[in-house]
Amino acid sequence: MEERISFNLNGKKTELVTDPNQTLLWVLRNHFNLTGTKYGCGTGFCGACTVLIDKEPVRSCMLPVGDVAGKTVVTIEGLAKNGKLHPLQQAFIDHEALQCGYCTPGMIMTATGLLMKNPSPSRQEIISGLEENLCRCGAHMRIIDAVTAASKVMKGGK
Repeated sequence: MEERISFNLNGKKTELVTDPNQTLLWVLRNHFNLTGTKYGCGTGFCGACTVLIDKEPVRSCMLPVGDVAGKTVVTIEGLAKNGKLHPLQQAFIDHEALQCGYCTPGMIMTATGLLMKNPSPSRQEIISGLEENLCRCGAHMRIIDAVTAASKVMKGGK
């Protein structure tokens, strides 16, 4: 049975009528054409589908869209502001912290959540914070460097 679901998506009030049990991932991709959120494993294991819900990183492949009613959802497309990339997005480019790029949106969204909670994470805290996001290309060291650099930029440093 379909229901009307309202939530904030990337800074805009959003409403749709759909089956509330449909996963957020597929609603984002198919209804809103926000394809930056990737389908990876479909079981919440790999992290490619990570979005922020009320500033918390969440696997969208396992979450029924009905669960986001009244909440704030941010996807990788919602991080850039006024045509300017978010510091994490820019740091991933600057540090070549991607190869195939498939895991990148989920890594960036998880790192965004990490930096919201801890603006000055240690290298070990970054490693621990991202360990549940999988990257098959082996860009892990560059990803850690990018998060470290973004942390400094976000605090006003260089």
